[in-house]
Amino acid sequence: MSSFWFPSLPVPEVVDAFTGWGYSVSPEQVARPTSDFVLGVYSACLEQLTGITLDVLQEPIEQALATTDNPDLYSQALAHNLLLYHIQRFAHAAKIEDFSARDLYFPDPDRTRAVFSAFINFIKFTEQSEAFITRLRHQSTTVIKERQAVTEETAELEQRMSEFKVRRAEDEPKCEALRQENAALMEQVIAYKDRQMGFLQDVESLKQEKAALVAEKERVVSEMNAATENINRTRSRIVQSPERIKRNISSMGHTAVEEKRAVVANEAKTRDLQAKIAALLNIEKDVRSCVEQLQVIEKEMRVLDAAQKELGDLKDTLDRKKGERAELVMRRERVHKQFSNAQEKLERAQRHAEDKRLASQQTLERLQREYEEMSVERRDNDRQVEELRAEADEVERQMAEHMKTNQAELNELLAEYWKLRHETEVYMETLANKLGMQVRST
Repeated sequence: MSSFWFPSLPVPEVVDAFTGWGYSVSPEQVARPTSDFVLGVYSACLEQLTGITLDVLQEPIEQALATTDNPDLYSQALAHNLLLYHIQRFAHAAKIEDFSARDLYFPDPDRTRAVFSAFINFIKFTEQSEAFITRLRHQSTTVIKERQAVTEETAELEQRMSEFKVRRAEDEPKCEALRQENAALMEQVIAYKDRQMGFLQDVESLKQEKAALVAEKERVVSEMNAATENINRTRSRIVQSPERIKRNISSMGHTAVEEKRAVVANEAKTRDLQAKIAALLNIEKDVRSCVEQLQVIEKEMRVLDAAQKELGDLKDTLDRKKGERAELVMRRERVHKQFSNAQEKLERAQRHAEDKRLASQQTLERLQREYEEMSVERRDNDRQVEELRAEADEVERQMAEHMKTNQAELNELLAEYWKLRHETEVYMETLANKLGMQVRST
């Protein structure tokens, strides 16, 4: 039945135990149990310890039957199954591992008495552990307070969720406007990037043209320096043909004027290029500011995504808290019912406490007397055991000596036997020789 040992009580003690708890039974009922009797006794034991009765199970039974099409068909079977489930839990706690419906509907006398003994043993143990049960009640009170705190936290989360939904509804037009503005800014940035690429190409071409003009200017300046040196050298010479020199000077003057015009034009182009470069720098600053604005918008979008994710997490948390709240409500109802049943059981226990105390006192006195008698008998038995042990040791010693003596005598007899046999053989051989007969030795 169980690997856990507990005393199997005789029928009178089983009857006394149930009578002490206010449940009247007779020795004949315990000796020949019926299905209704064991069901009533098991229900009383279950109520004595846990406070669970058919009335307590009626509400969950009705809730379960509400989902069926024909509740009248299953009501009685479901009630018996729930009661059997709780009795099996009680039996498992009492170390009856193989308790089944057979023990309810087809009770065997010996097994039923063993189950009664286990239940009585377990209930008495719980009564002796009243401090532990009180601690469990305090823990139950703590659980109720924690459940109240969880309920308040759930309400606070629901309020925060509602506020967050309102804020989200209020921010939704702004978010839509920001999305549209972000799309427009993205289009402008793309256009600015295209324009920037065109400007960069223009800048590169202008830089190349500027470099060419600077090189041309340097070449012209070098030529002008060379021409000035030639003029100075020519002036220092004696001139044989002044007219030709005048013509050369006139042509060189025209050339210098044209080169000055080219230099002026190149300087004007240079100023135009510098103006364009300054404009490009301003455009680049504008593009950089647009990029920074886009980064700010992207950061705000990430914040918005994080807020939406947090909203989803809050929704999941709210759903989970709602489930926990429903479970805690059911647990609170069960705890209230158990508490009321426990109060009733406590009142019954207080009513029978004095009787049980007196009975326990008498039992203790009887057990003390029996223990003293057993102590005296045990001392007498110990003394007798010591005497018997001393006698056994003396008998073993005598047996050893006797065996030793017998062994010595046996050895002497064997020696005499072999000696006598040898002499007999010698005599027979001598007699046969004298009579002329042949004797075969054995």
